[in-house]
Amino acid sequence: MKVLLRTDVEGIGRKGDICDVAAGYARNYLMPRGLALRASRGAQRQAEAMQRAAMKARAESQLEAEAIAQRLAPTEINVIAKATDTGNLYGSVTPALIVDAIAEQLGVTVDPKSVIIKNPIRELGIYTVNFQLHEEVNVPATISVTAE
Repeated sequence: MKVLLRTDVEGIGRKGDICDVAAGYARNYLMPRGLALRASRGAQRQAEAMQRAAMKARAESQLEAEAIAQRLAPTEINVIAKATDTGNLYGSVTPALIVDAIAEQLGVTVDPKSVIIKNPIRELGIYTVNFQLHEEVNVPATISVTAE
């Protein structure tokens, strides 16, 4: 069955694409959730309009991500956490703590899902954390963890 995607669907396609999927998948999953419409004669024009709008939105979000990346990269973000006398943290530094520190120090809103921490931060010190702000914008930032 041919469907017109109304939003990006992982493993199927992007918004505005006309895809061929199983009829049951389209009827039972995509259409009830408003993720897709049945492709008709007028669907091609609608698909082109949706693709143009999606491309414009992606370009705008990439520009915003690049602006945030320019502010994040040269700055050292200071995260304050409770720690023992030996420098071990009670718990660990989470993406939410990092995002809160960025909002407080830089006035920039970052999605916690964009924070990529390779190894858990459980000690005081300076760490490098990657931020995947957009599909094409990945920026490393320095995080300084200090005791409360």
